[in-house]
Amino acid sequence: MEHALSPATLAELRRPRPYPAVSVLTPTHRREPYNAQDPVRLRNVMAEAKKQLETDPEVTRERRTEVVTQLDRALAEVDLTHAEDGLVIFAAPGEHQVWSLAREVPERVVLSDTFLTRNLVSARAAERPFWVLSVAADSVRLWSGGGDRVVEDHSDGFPLTRGRENFDAERQERIGDMPSTFRDEGTRHFVREAATAMAAVLREQPRPLYVAGEQAALSLLDEVGGARGAVHVRHGGLGHAGAEAVWQAVKPAHDAQARRETAAVARELDSARGHRTFAAGVDEVWHSAREGRVRLLAVEENYRVTVHDEAGDHLVPAVSGEPETREDIVDEIVEQCLETGADVRFVPDGTLGDASGIAGVLRY
Repeated sequence: MEHALSPATLAELRRPRPYPAVSVLTPTHRREPYNAQDPVRLRNVMAEAKKQLETDPEVTRERRTEVVTQLDRALAEVDLTHAEDGLVIFAAPGEHQVWSLAREVPERVVLSDTFLTRNLVSARAAERPFWVLSVAADSVRLWSGGGDRVVEDHSDGFPLTRGRENFDAERQERIGDMPSTFRDEGTRHFVREAATAMAAVLREQPRPLYVAGEQAALSLLDEVGGARGAVHVRHGGLGHAGAEAVWQAVKPAHDAQARRETAAVARELDSARGHRTFAAGVDEVWHSAREGRVRLLAVEENYRVTVHDEAGDHLVPAVSGEPETREDIVDEIVEQCLETGADVRFVPDGTLGDASGIAGVLRY
């Protein structure tokens, strides 16, 4: 199952496809007893997708058979033992994808000429993706982070490794036997190569960056001009560590950064109130987002609301499951704001006070 949504992957998902491009969404659960219902819900929503294909007069028999085959292949790839909060399945002639999301999605089936991507976009924004570069004298590894995990990434030639005779960098770093390792020319060249590769990753996918390693490694990285603006995490012994060890090393710095960012968002919202560039509530923010006026969007992490659209003019609360309801309106707003260049921040529940879960700073 897929987790990491890069700009290139999103662009590929959004390209038009021969009808029908099928999007299947269903909530999932991480823990018992709630996850017991997930297999049944998944079977039911997949059956609904096949029913819609069967009854759609625009879908030929040959095309229906091909897409159903892709749906079955996707279903076989689903691993509910590692479920998160939402599951998205895409299927079209000749292709399928399965996405696991750390954000709840509504249960729905959509047949169109494009895949439904707004829930993926919103989940990616909510996870606040970041990079981690773990630096050791013989190994530099790249990790993609988001939510409460990191996974190793192999973009742009990572991991970088070098061999030296009788060279156990990890052991020597731990016991302090190697004070001059990061001053020799071979190591400088190696770290400079890693800095160049990291710069290429950041150009393609700009994200906050944490660099982790012993102090000498971090200092050398700065000397060679790499990772400007990165948050330093002084922690040796990560050159050959697993994902959980890297995440635990970085987590305190990441949590502290999140608190600073939340405080900065609160200050911007307070300032916007005084300058009359403040919007709050799903209806007001929705209107501003459609007009491209939102500069900063703040959403509480677990804010959800179901609405229906009154003649295209206003969103009013609705009961989930009613006809014509919009159960992922928050994700729609997030995607729209990102499309118009807004800065989207998810903040802890309760941060926005009387703003009812969602607020924005307007451009004008």
